[in-house]
Amino acid sequence: MGALVLVRHGQTEWSKGRRHTGRTDVPLTGEGERQAAELRPLLAGRGIGRVITSPLSRAARTAELAGLTVTRTDPDLQEWDYGGYEGVTTAEIRRERPGWDLWRDGVIPGDGDHPGEKVEEVAARVDRVLAPLAAEVGEPGAADTVLVAHGHVLRVLTARWLGLDGRAGALFSLGTGAVCTLDREHDRPVVSSWNLVP
Repeated sequence: MGALVLVRHGQTEWSKGRRHTGRTDVPLTGEGERQAAELRPLLAGRGIGRVITSPLSRAARTAELAGLTVTRTDPDLQEWDYGGYEGVTTAEIRRERPGWDLWRDGVIPGDGDHPGEKVEEVAARVDRVLAPLAAEVGEPGAADTVLVAHGHVLRVLTARWLGLDGRAGALFSLGTGAVCTLDREHDRPVVSSWNLVP
């Protein structure tokens, strides 16, 4: 049965430090490489037809270490563009904006490389990712599709898969080096596994 298998990249220095890491191409740490390599057993037994990654190196390296052969990259799988909050922690933001919440309050504009995105723009991107894949999910004999990307974009994608507003991604905590599965049950989109680590 074809499923959507979501893989969040392994740890980076910025994810370790809880810094918002959108478009900045931060490499995996040694721990992140270990996390990625340990995903092999979780993925090895699956009938994988496609592997689509974000163009950022931390996603591509995670796919490689996990033993996946990348079919293509998709810019729509890049992480949320955090704008002026790129590289900044939530604690730092809350010193200036007490009670700030990414999902409710969004980001401020940044420079030309990090203009920032609204959650609705992230949702529109993941809708474009899901559109050509959705028909195969849950079909007998269909191969799995693996999406290797980033925490927030995969959370928004999950919300959209379930027919929810993109902001509902706030409900799906997702650790580094984790695997999740989206599927169908009785023709209904479901989450069949979440945040699995070896």
